Order: sequence, then C-alpha cells, then structure tokens
Amino acid sequence: MLGVEGLTKSYTSPSRRVAVLRGVEFAVAAGEAVALVGESGCGKTTLLQIIAGLDKPDDGKVWLNTQEITALDDHAAADLRRTALGLVFQHYNLIASLTVADNVAFQARLSGREDTAWTASLMRALGLDGLEGRYPEQLSGGQQQRVAIGRTLAYRPSLILADEPTGNLDEDTSDAVLDLCLSLVRQTGCAFVMVTHAPRLAGRLDRRLRLSAGQVHSDAD
Repeated sequence: MLGVEGLTKSYTSPSRRVAVLRGVEFAVAAGEAVALVGESGCGKTTLLQIIAGLDKPDDGKVWLNTQEITALDDHAAADLRRTALGLVFQHYNLIASLTVADNVAFQARLSGREDTAWTASLMRALGLDGLEGRYPEQLSGGQQQRVAIGRTLAYRPSLILADEPTGNLDEDTSDAVLDLCLSLVRQTGCAFVMVTHAPRLAGRLDRRLRLSAGQVHSDAD
C-alpha cells in the first residue's frame, strides 16, 4: 500500500546544513497498522509531511499503491489528500463556519463517500453526541481533536497518517480513538501510520518503526 524509498531531507540553519532524513526506507502493507516512534525533533513530522505530499524530499520516492506521491504537483497532491489519504495532524484545521456535524462529514461529502450510518457511529464513539450543532470555537481542544479525527475516518481513506492523534485526549478517549482507527483498518484494508510517544498505544499496533539518526529501523532491532 505504502512504499518509501531512499528519502533524504536537509534544512539549512544559520550556521550549517542539518540532515533530518538520511535514506529512509520502509513499506506498510494494506490492512497494517504501524507506529512510528523516536525522540522529539528526530524528523517524524517531516517524514509524514513528505508522505502526505505537503513537503518535497531532497531525494527519494513515496508510493501509494502504484502512484508516486513525490512526483505529483501541488494540485494533484491536494486531490490525493481529498480522495485517498487521510491526515490527523496536531493542528485541527477545522472549518470555523461549519458545525461539528458538517466538519465531520465535510471530507466524505467532498470525496463522494458520505455514509450517514458510519458517520453517526463515529460521532457516538468519539463522544460527540449532543455537540453536532456547535461550532469549533465553542469546543475544547480535546473536542476539536476528536472532530478532526472523525473527519478523517468518515471518508475511509486508503492511507491514514496520524501525528500524535491522541495527544490532547485522556486515556479512555485515546483508547476509543485508536479502537476506531484499528476498526477502520480491519474493515477497509487501509494502511495506518501513527506517530506516538506513548508505548502503551504503540504496543497495540502491528509493528513499531523507530526513526533515529535520520533512518528508520524496526523497533525490535
């Protein structure tokens, strides 16, 4: 489902050039859930942004099925994110003028995949019942994060990239959110890559990959 080949990425600081990714390679199969772990600042978010087509590598390729994400222009990459690639990043990016219900359904409607029964089950599982008519400014940070997660899951993408998706949630809600993600993986065969600092959550996924010194290794190594 997902293939990452030889990714390199460097940034220029005032005094030197800093290599963040040094030939990163890994693959994630359809129906597989993978935790990406590593120290803060090691490049995990940069890696997810390149996979999502939000940033370009210095070298290397990213494939989703048979499509090379790294070869897409900005318009084509945005279209891919609308139809096949779900993102849950640390910024909620909710639409202020839409209610909770419309924010959750937004991506599914845009991609022509709205399933009202599935959306209703997401709302219940995420504890958003009773909040359907509220607007983002009327929600807490944790509630906004749950809406953002629901929006991503609602249209059942082929690949979900999640950057600390439960960082603003309590333990019970974190478990419920991860249950939903893993349920979607089982139901649809999508691939799931989650950055997390929580060993308890990482341990529930099929495999752990560790990003260290710019390269990815099996966490069992």
